[in-house]
Amino acid sequence: MIPAMKTYQISPDGARELALTARNLDEVSHQLPQGLYTTFRTYSNGTRVLGLQAHLDRLYQPAAVQEITPAVSEVELRRFLAETCRRAGGESRLRLTLGVSDSPGAVFVTIQPFTPLSAETYQGGVHVVSAETARKSPRLKSTAFIESSADLRKLVRDDVFEVLLCRNGSVLEGMTSNFYVIQAGALITSRSGILLGVTRRTLIRLARKAGLEVEYRAPDLDEPFSEAFLTSSSRGIVPIVAIDEKSLGNGVPGVWTKTLMSAYDAYVEKYSQKI
Repeated sequence: MIPAMKTYQISPDGARELALTARNLDEVSHQLPQGLYTTFRTYSNGTRVLGLQAHLDRLYQPAAVQEITPAVSEVELRRFLAETCRRAGGESRLRLTLGVSDSPGAVFVTIQPFTPLSAETYQGGVHVVSAETARKSPRLKSTAFIESSADLRKLVRDDVFEVLLCRNGSVLEGMTSNFYVIQAGALITSRSGILLGVTRRTLIRLARKAGLEVEYRAPDLDEPFSEAFLTSSSRGIVPIVAIDEKSLGNGVPGVWTKTLMSAYDAYVEKYSQKI
C-alpha cells in the first residue's frame, strides 16, 4: 500500500511526481492549476473501478467543448492509472484533475490509500446540516468550487458529516454528494442546479428496479419525508438520520435505504470493471 498521498503530472514523456505538502485531496487541489476534476475509489485490491469511463468523460468531454487538448489521451491515462493502482497495493482513492485556466490541458493524478467509512456509519446513519447556497456552474465539477466553498467545509466536523446546499429551503445536493429522500413510495431528488454524480445514475436505476417511483424535484426541508441518504463514488450510499435539528424516521436508516444499499453493493460486485 502507498504510504501517503502522491500527486503526479502526466505528460507524453511520462509521469512526474510533484513535491506537494497536503493533508487531504482538497489541499492538493488548492495547489494545482484551476480545472475540472473527478474523484473515485478502487475495488478488488486496486484492480477495478465502477464507472471509470463516466469519470473520464467529466474531464475530456468539457475539454473538447472548450477546445482544450489534454496532455495525454484517455488510453494513456488509463494505462497510468492501472499501473499506479497495481503498484499501490490495496484500495486507493484517486482524484484526476485537468487544467483549464493557468495550465490548460495539464493532467494531474493524486492517489492516496482508501479508508472506507466505518460499518457503524452505514448502520447508524449520519447527521447533516443545511446551508442556503448553490454551485455557480453545477454541471461542471470544477476545483473553483472547492476554493469558493472553503468556509462551508468548516461546518463538517465529528458530528456533522455533510453540508446540504439549498435554494429557498429546498435541497439541491450535498457539498460533495447527491441527495435523495423517500416519501410515499417515491425517490425524490433534484435534477436541476446540481452536479450529476456518477453514482447517482446507478442509484436511480436501482431505485426503479426496486419498485420506487422517481420524482425529479428539489425536496423541501420541511416536507414529511421518512428517509434520506447521500451518494458519492467513494462512499456509496450513506443513510441520513438527522438534518439540522430534525430527526428522520426513528433515528435509524430506513427500510428503503437499506434495500438500496444492499442493491448497490451487489451492483459494484457485478459491474465494476478492470481499469
